[in-house]
Amino acid sequence: MIRLIFLAVFKLVGWRIDGNLSQGLKKCVLIIAPHTSNWDFVIGVMSRSICGFQANYLIKKEFFKLKPLAWFFKVTGGIPVDRKNKKVDVVGSVVEKFQSRESLVLTITPEGTRSYVKEWKTGFYRIALRAQVPIVLVGFDYSKRLVRFIEEFSPTGHMDEDMAYIKSLYLDVKGKHPELGVY
Repeated sequence: MIRLIFLAVFKLVGWRIDGNLSQGLKKCVLIIAPHTSNWDFVIGVMSRSICGFQANYLIKKEFFKLKPLAWFFKVTGGIPVDRKNKKVDVVGSVVEKFQSRESLVLTITPEGTRSYVKEWKTGFYRIALRAQVPIVLVGFDYSKRLVRFIEEFSPTGHMDEDMAYIKSLYLDVKGKHPELGVY
């Protein structure tokens, strides 16, 4: 029922989805870029429901301190992480989640923030490499009102080359606030 509601909302506001996860893909890191607005969360939750898959995402553990917010983030797939504690190996702990679960689609925004940054963070790449899962590239293009599944990419271990290639696939994808994107 919720899928039909989200599908109707997408149609009403003129958004569409091009692609989906590969049939039978149970584990992956799904990156969404550019991340320039809180609306990206709404588009993401609706898109995954329309496409018919469950997804999780990493969120600061502080958001889980308030009960109503904790409930909301848990229901929508939030996984709390302690990014401030330098003793915590976030990449390692996420890799363990991949190893301990039968399926995990983990959504990450490579910028790590809605604000402008000069470079993407590399955690998504390091997680995928260590967990031996593909990276699914997804763009939210507000200029075309399009959620586009761009490519399923397997990291080679040559991070600089792989990151340059991945970023090149987002050159024509415009976020809600393009001036905040990396390009």
